[in-house]
Amino acid sequence: MKVPKKRKEVQFKKVPALVKGFKVLELLANSRIPLRVTDIANLLGFNKSTVFNIVHTLLDLGFLDSLPENKVRLGLKFYDLSRIADPYAVLISKVHPFLEEINRQTRLSVFLGLRSGQKAVIIDKVDSPHGIKVSSEIGMKIPLIAGSHGKALLAHLPDHQLDQLLSGTDLNPFTTKSLTTPQQLKREIRKTRRDLFAFDDEGYLEGIRSLAIPILMDRNDFQAAIWVVGLKSQITDEMIPEYRKLMKETGLRLEALFTR
Repeated sequence: MKVPKKRKEVQFKKVPALVKGFKVLELLANSRIPLRVTDIANLLGFNKSTVFNIVHTLLDLGFLDSLPENKVRLGLKFYDLSRIADPYAVLISKVHPFLEEINRQTRLSVFLGLRSGQKAVIIDKVDSPHGIKVSSEIGMKIPLIAGSHGKALLAHLPDHQLDQLLSGTDLNPFTTKSLTTPQQLKREIRKTRRDLFAFDDEGYLEGIRSLAIPILMDRNDFQAAIWVVGLKSQITDEMIPEYRKLMKETGLRLEALFTR
């Protein structure tokens, strides 16, 4: 995978009709009941004639179904397209019980994430029951170059891909404990690749520690990892060996599940 050294800002013009079409689809996806053109226009603040044309175009393409009383809902073709995300749905369904188990044993926030370019995307989580906790929303994108999650996700990559990715990345420090050179980060990633475990001590956020494991699978089209996050007072030096053992055992069980 070739990664450019510098990301260039792409200049483009948004297509207003396309934006409005997706707004209509998003509204219908989140609606518990079918809607009329008038309902959609009122809820989105769009011109009724514009919505009429969008709806009938989507009906003609099979992305919407027509119902009595001039109402519409998402059609089967829309759900056919959603099958593209099926691998992620399978991954979440298989891994979620492990997140719950780690959460029960540590009482910390646990996350499942994938690498997307130079970011990690959270696709599932189980929050800590503590009143004071570290949490992030599903769908949130966070940097790869700091934290145990980044080390675990990047550990999936062979050295040549890792070098390409890091060649265009500025390692701006997040805290005074952040890694600041590609050499430091690559050393940590290789250690994670060897140990199948990563630890971060306030390298991403002040006062926050985290532990992570890469999820080994018989596929290379995406890279996944699980990480546990807590306050430094919740992940003390004395607790780390126990949590490390739990995470590594979880990693072995997941590897057996996905590679058998």
